Amino acid sequence: MAIGVRCIPTMDTNQDTLAAAIHRNIQAIARMEEDYNQRRSLADRITDRVGDFSGSMEFVVIHVLIFGAWILLNLGVIRLGPHFDPFPFMLLSVVVGLEAIFLSTFVLMKQKRMSQRADDRAHLDLQVNLLAEREMTLVLQMLEGISLKLGVKTVHEDLKELVEETSVEAMAMELQKAMDPASASGSEASDKRLGDGEEQRKD
Repeated sequence: MAIGVRCIPTMDTNQDTLAAAIHRNIQAIARMEEDYNQRRSLADRITDRVGDFSGSMEFVVIHVLIFGAWILLNLGVIRLGPHFDPFPFMLLSVVVGLEAIFLSTFVLMKQKRMSQRADDRAHLDLQVNLLAEREMTLVLQMLEGISLKLGVKTVHEDLKELVEETSVEAMAMELQKAMDPASASGSEASDKRLGDGEEQRKD
């Protein structure tokens, strides 16, 4: 007589499933970053290259060699040509000043683009968090309905609040009040003045 054996998922199977999910997420993020890099304009690519090079050790070494040779040549330590920029090296100061202007501009352009990219990621995180919050709210509502149908009492004090849908606008206002009490008090005073004005118009 044949006996059926039920296959129970093992820990290795669960780990393989988890590893596959992590791998899919990593691949999705990598594709998003690759698409973003491919959609960069020519100006953005040049800005990134200049910004990356200016923050490298090669940039420092090259400038040390160039400025050192410039100073030694014009001081007469190295006799390879005429002294085209004698002490106090006014031409070198002009070159360094112009380079600093262009480099700072490139760095600011790159920082601006990186800030925009960070804002896009923050908006994506917000959307994902809102979706996860909505899903968890639905799950809690389903569990509450099942508990009521089965007659299981829930003793958690925060369950009623967790079952309700979270208002993002109200949460943002409460956070702003907690972080900036002066602004919050000013907003409350403004709302009070508006309410008093409406009451006076009604009278």
